[in-house]
Amino acid sequence: MKELGNSFCFVGSEYKILLDNTFNYIDLLLFNIEFNCYVVIELKITELKKEHIGQIQVYMNYIDENLKNFNQNKTIGLIICKQDNKYVIKYCSDDRIISRVYELV
Repeated sequence: MKELGNSFCFVGSEYKILLDNTFNYIDLLLFNIEFNCYVVIELKITELKKEHIGQIQVYMNYIDENLKNFNQNKTIGLIICKQDNKYVIKYCSDDRIISRVYELV
């Protein structure tokens, strides 16, 4: 988490949320003190796909409706993937979603 910066607080890993009658799990849920908002992080071992954007948007909307207080900013989404796909992120209509590539060292 230090790689992300000093303003992040850990909320949970595999954070359980109930959508309809099915449990879903957010890989990492953080709170950023500087931006006063939640940060949903999804970890992917493949290249970025459009399905990942839809998944993280659902999670962000859930957090905004169920955890966020009225004085907090909207949730930010971060997809950390093996390979970026510039076309998928280019046509994503939500500028709160960011894609970053990880590198194993």
